[in-house]
Order: sequence, then C-alpha cells, then structure tokens
Amino acid sequence: MLFQPEIERMPLAQLRELQNARLRQQVEYVYHRVPFYKAKLEALGIHPSSFKGLADITKLGFTRKTDFRDNYPFGLFAVPQPEVARLHCSSGTTGKATVVGYTAEDLSIFAEVVARSLAAAGCRPGMKLQNAYGYGLFTGGLGIHYGAEKLGLTVIPVSGGGTDRQLQLLQDFQPEILCATPSYAQVLAEEMQRRGIPLDALNLQYAALGAEPWTETIRQQVETGLRVQATNIYGLSEIMGPGVSQEDVTERGTGSYIWEDHFFPEVVDKDTGEPVAEGELGVLVFTTLTKKAMPILRYWTNDITNIYYGESRSRTHVKMGPIRGRADDMLIIRGVNFFPTQVEAILQELEHVSPFYQVVASRCGSLDEVAVSVEISPELMRSLELSTVSTAALEQHECLRTLQGSLAKKIKDNIGLSMQVQLLGFGELPRSEGGKLSKVRDLRNLA
Repeated sequence: MLFQPEIERMPLAQLRELQNARLRQQVEYVYHRVPFYKAKLEALGIHPSSFKGLADITKLGFTRKTDFRDNYPFGLFAVPQPEVARLHCSSGTTGKATVVGYTAEDLSIFAEVVARSLAAAGCRPGMKLQNAYGYGLFTGGLGIHYGAEKLGLTVIPVSGGGTDRQLQLLQDFQPEILCATPSYAQVLAEEMQRRGIPLDALNLQYAALGAEPWTETIRQQVETGLRVQATNIYGLSEIMGPGVSQEDVTERGTGSYIWEDHFFPEVVDKDTGEPVAEGELGVLVFTTLTKKAMPILRYWTNDITNIYYGESRSRTHVKMGPIRGRADDMLIIRGVNFFPTQVEAILQELEHVSPFYQVVASRCGSLDEVAVSVEISPELMRSLELSTVSTAALEQHECLRTLQGSLAKKIKDNIGLSMQVQLLGFGELPRSEGGKLSKVRDLRNLA
C-alpha cells in the first residue's frame, strides 16, 4: 500500500528538482536564522545567493553530534521558543542529551512520513497497533503514535517494557501490528514460547521494528516466534525520529526506502568524508529539506550502510541497506577492523546457538583482547539436561566443547581474529526491557 503514491512514485527527475529547490531554501533559511550555520557557511565561503543546490552540497561540511552538545540546549533552533510545539531528546548516555524541537508543521510532516512508513510495512486503516516503543523524551513512542493515527489505525499506547502486560494485551486486544525494538520483539517471542502461549492466541500480522541495528537472524526469530512479517523502520532524533526510511513488506531484505522529498541522503567514506559510489558502504549523512524548528545540514549519523536504486521497485525513492554497525562501534583489535554484527552473521550458520550474544573488548598489559559470550539454544539445554553451562558441563559434554571450538574457528576464519568463546545457558545474557540493547562492551579505556 502506498500512502502518498504521487510522492512515492514521483519521477526521479522531478524528485531531484524538488530536492534542489528545497535544499537551496533550507540553506538560505539557516543562514538567516541559525547563528551556528551562518558562521559555519561564512567560514566555508558560502553565501545563499551563490549556492547551487545539490551540485554544491558537499561544500557544506558536516554537522556532527558534538555540534548539538556545543549548542545545548537550543542553540541550533531556527524559530523562537513560542513556535516550538514539542521537544524531544536522546538518552544522553555518552554526554549531554541531544535536544531536538518541532514546529506544528514539523510534527505534521513527522506524522506523514511515519504513516507512509507504516503503510509500506503492511498496515491498513482500521487495524490495531500495539506501540511498545517508549513514550516521553525518546522520539519513538509519540512518533509512531501520531503517524499511526494519521494512517487511520487504532493505537494501543502501551509504551516500552512491562512484558506481562504486553503479552496480555496482545491476547486480549488482538492487534494486527506490533511496533517495538527488535531486541524487545525477541523477548516477547521468547516469552511466548516459555509460557506456552499458542500463536493462535494472537492476531498479529506485522511488526515494524527499529531504533537499533538488527539482522536477518533476528528477523527470522521474530517472524517465527510471533508469526508476523517483520520490517525495518529507521530514523534518528537529530533528523526527525522514526520514519526516515522503511522497508516495504513485500520486499523484505532488499533495503528500506528513504523518503527523499524530506531527507536528502549521502554515503561518504568514514575516513575522508568524500562521497562513495552507489552501493558502496560508508557513513550515512542526512540533510533535512523541510524541517523548520531545527533544520540540519549534512548530519554525520555514524551509521554504516549503503544506498542504491534497485531495478524492481514499487517506489522511485532510493533504498538504504541494513545498518552494518556504527563508525564508532567498529572495534580495532590487534590491527583487525570488525563490527560486532559480523559475529551475529556467523551465529546464523551454527546449530545449537541462540541469536543472543555479547562482545567484550579488554586490554591485558599492552595487548588488546576480545571475547564473545554466546547462549546455547534451549533445545540443546533440554537435551543435555542443563540449567547452565558450567566448567563441569563443558568437561562432561563433548558436543559443547565441539560447539565452542567450531565457533572460535569460524570467527578466526571469517573475521581474522582469535576470540575467546564463552558458552552460556539460554537466558543468561541481558534482555531488552523495551529500549535499545547494547551488545558490545569496550573496557579498554577503563583498564
């Protein structure tokens, strides 16, 4: 289903004209309204009167997370406070929170792109949507809420966490759609199985999952465990929130459409900042084309992905691939660069392990070391009559030692690193309580 077919199928040449006009307007807008951008553009020798639009976009430099913190809380706003209809902000786990604002017009566009996304995810007016994203300062809960209402859905605003309540409402209210982080959808699927709740007790058909990177392994687990078709919804607070891009439910696994009429995407080399060829991996960069309260030029997202135009498309907008990791999540261990999600891809190839894992980097003397903890599957635990995987269990069961060795070898062969592999019982690693779940711990700077 297309929510706005005239936009989603706009001929590419016409879309470029629209983007070009909106970009030129945005540059002039921030030059006159945001002191940070006026100073930045003047330092770069750029004046709106001579700016050529898309042809000059790479001359604008980048806006980075540090610019939000340096201008905390409202220094990047382009409108006076009475025109700001809503404030959101990030968690601020790595420093001051990133504050973002919206005018009433911005909120209307926010709802529009989320409605467009949910329609692509399979949602239809009249369906019920259980919203398990957190409400509050995080953009996910309210962002999905108003977009769902704009599409004509009935919203069940459960918010994040409260697994008992989530499962009860899934059975009692019979929603067709679940919105959650992928790690929390995993938890719900796991709890369904653990509690013996039959899939026939639910009416779910679709799951729109986002706010953290996830893989095909997680998709398969969620789709099987909840009997849904799961799609990726992508967004970030600095640009808008959820709804910047979305997978089409009929094209799962082929990338997410970026709504290019509002968000202009680029992919650049993480070291040089230069644009890379279509389809090549790099850092995703976004420019807002219509935002009024806090317009952003060339925001360096740190997300590693690629963008491309496929041959068989229901829409003309560009697609982005899955997030392979974050530029600052890439670990360099003894000269080898790798993303922890590479471990997850290896787990998919092995029997008797679950998709849950945690990578820990540490330092012993002057040497960097990395270890990975992996849970074995509940089926293997039952067959071996184990409650946990202890040293004694490893000594007793050859199959566990073989599994541990096979995983270490696959990691060495595919990534090029020797990792210590720790096998854990199913359920021993942290689970999502509705929010984002970190699967990486870098302890090297704490040594």
